[in-house]
Amino acid sequence: MNAMTSAAVAQCFKSACLEELEALKPGNVHVFADGHGMTVEDFLRSAEAAAGPITGMHDNVGERILSAIRASHQAVGCNTNLGIVLLCAPMVHAALLDGSLPFEQRLHQVLKGLTTQDAALAFEAILIAAPAGLGESERHDVHDAPDVSLLVAMQEAAERDYVARQYANGYQEIFAALDHYHRLLARWARPAWATTGLYLHFLASYPDSHIVRKYGMERALQTCEQAARHSNDFDACENPKNYLPALRKFDSELKENGINPGTSADMTVAALFLDKLLKIDAAEQA
Repeated sequence: MNAMTSAAVAQCFKSACLEELEALKPGNVHVFADGHGMTVEDFLRSAEAAAGPITGMHDNVGERILSAIRASHQAVGCNTNLGIVLLCAPMVHAALLDGSLPFEQRLHQVLKGLTTQDAALAFEAILIAAPAGLGESERHDVHDAPDVSLLVAMQEAAERDYVARQYANGYQEIFAALDHYHRLLARWARPAWATTGLYLHFLASYPDSHIVRKYGMERALQTCEQAARHSNDFDACENPKNYLPALRKFDSELKENGINPGTSADMTVAALFLDKLLKIDAAEQA
């Protein structure tokens, strides 16, 4: 069976980035409100810039990550999509492989095949993006030349980083979250509201790594608890539009305190991207 085309995967990537921006995501940048010195336009430009490089003819995942981050940084001059690129690059690589195996199996093969070179290129990309709160680690620090594969480096960081956790567990949380997204989409028939519910689900489920790096675990856990209350109330709405004032208030409170759940937003893009790839894969397997 033929692999997906680069053009098709690039379109899925751009569509996932756009759909995430169209959803109200408290504390993050979206069409209802900018924030943290960044605009929707910054994210649109970086998505457009990254789509070609991340889906290009590369030999490994690390090349996809580095080329996409270089292009994004050149386009906007700030870190808008490091987490998105780190999460999506292995899925891109899996999508562009021969499609005879189910997509999830291909993704696991890609993760197991990650090398020390992948780690070196990913570390270089992280230093270019310079995410807020990036410090130093006793082991596998991104400032040093890696001596392990990218998978091992991610496994080492999995307990403290939501993105690394996906590499370590085969994207378990992202696959599982699609059930929640599909339930909301079937109920409301509005992708933007279902995406808001997906984002709140991620924010409620695990301490956001971006918040942890900037403000510590206690503040991240407090935000989880707030998000859980909003997630439960929002999901219970017959008409999600009626919950808009509460979401806007939560959004303002987070931004006033400098709280940006960026990793939860990255997970949301990755889940939307995965959903699109799985649909293509299912159609080709049929």
